[in-house]
Amino acid sequence: MTSAAAPLAGLTILDCTNVLAGPFACYQLACLGARVIKVESPTGDLARRLGADPAYAREAMGISFLAANAGKESIALDLKHERGREVFERLVARADALLENFRPGVMARLGLAPERLRAMRPSLVYCAISGFGQDGPLAQSPAYDQIVQGLAGVMSVTGDERSAPLRVGYPVCDTIGGLTAAFAVSAALLRAKTSGEGAFVDVSMLDATLATMGWVVSNYLNAGVEPRPLGNDNFTAAPSGTFRTGEGLLNIAANEQRQFETLVEELGLPDLKADARFAERESRKRHRAELTAILEPRLAARSAAQWEERLNAAGVPAGRVLSVPEILAHPHTAHGGLVATFDGVPGTPREVRVLRPGFRIDGERPSPSRRPPTPSEHRDALLGELGYDAAQRTALIGCGAVH
Repeated sequence: MTSAAAPLAGLTILDCTNVLAGPFACYQLACLGARVIKVESPTGDLARRLGADPAYAREAMGISFLAANAGKESIALDLKHERGREVFERLVARADALLENFRPGVMARLGLAPERLRAMRPSLVYCAISGFGQDGPLAQSPAYDQIVQGLAGVMSVTGDERSAPLRVGYPVCDTIGGLTAAFAVSAALLRAKTSGEGAFVDVSMLDATLATMGWVVSNYLNAGVEPRPLGNDNFTAAPSGTFRTGEGLLNIAANEQRQFETLVEELGLPDLKADARFAERESRKRHRAELTAILEPRLAARSAAQWEERLNAAGVPAGRVLSVPEILAHPHTAHGGLVATFDGVPGTPREVRVLRPGFRIDGERPSPSRRPPTPSEHRDALLGELGYDAAQRTALIGCGAVH
């Protein structure tokens, strides 16, 4: 990876996180060139035991772990042990940033409060990721993705009138929390690099999720319109949503007047342009169901794939509804180099494939520089780097401070 695609090269990040939001944040930083040292508990990241294939989990290389931990080194420390904390403090003394997702107050109870660590290393960017932030009425509440989805209002607007409230089909709040943390840490690292001043970054998954619901929240804050679930329909326009075709489902986003007019021309329904129910945006939204009932019989004449090609060529945004296997097999995904492959990963019976970040820098997609680590795989190398000789390393392992 060139320096252009690795803008964080030369920086060291301590990843003291577990499961998804924190590991996903640190994975982004690793792909951008940072050295990421994953500090695991003696039992390892819980994600090592999660995923669709039990064979991976039995080897502490669960498929869930593989998704967000490539590019990292691993050492397992017992932070409840005095000598484990000593090793950790040596790591902090060399680090540029530290991310953790313990419940608020846990690090302080371990004697590793952010204030103490930043006093040791004034330029340290310390990021705490939690469900609800470090203070407030919900701060000590347990936070899992689905709990945050429910509290944030995400479930209330997902699905339709019959199925809502409905959980989004992947851990969206964990993912948003991780992206928010990576963004905030990168900004704080820039300031630290220019001024030498570190930062305490408090990431709330609840707040981060709400911040991404801009239009939905704005409609309520500024117009008093309470969001409601519309299923596959787009609340901003019609016809804009998912439609049945002769074969497969098709998303159509005729959000502009000219797109609507082109669509009805392509479907052989030019008279709809003058129909009072459909002539302009707001009336089309009010009569959405009637419009769909007119369009879908015409769409039944061709497959979703055929309509996708025809409508896009005419200037009407359209796209098939694909499954995950279908989009991963799509030529466009292969062209973009989104998937990275690692062979010979210990504990895994097959090659390991992970997703790279969803952007390119100067035409190059950032990528993890190494495969996902086995538990405490880099223990000896890291202890040696921290100044521990062979006898000291043996003693640390023997007393249980390092696993």
